[in-house]
Amino acid sequence: MAEFVKIGPAADIPPGQRLWYDFEEESVIIFNVDGTYYCIADLCTHDGGPLEDGELIGCEIECPRHGARFDIRDGRATQMPAFTGIPTYAVKVENGDIYVEKPDT
Repeated sequence: MAEFVKIGPAADIPPGQRLWYDFEEESVIIFNVDGTYYCIADLCTHDGGPLEDGELIGCEIECPRHGARFDIRDGRATQMPAFTGIPTYAVKVENGDIYVEKPDT
């Protein structure tokens, strides 16, 4: 069963914004897209660079280094030079707080 970790108040991520969070094993980015929260690994599969500062275009994050894009809803690669998708993690909101599925170690 998935283990969820409390990240903080949902109000800390208003619509259109993101929050970077560092688990010991992996860094993730939590997005608020029109009130729906998504979480992805902060890792471009093209070259291993971070996605944290990438532009969010709809539900796609664009790698700031080489322009690869990934759908933050399911992690699939949507634009080259990336071919492999990125990990995504379940997000839930309970009592106004965001919880993220902890990445497997």
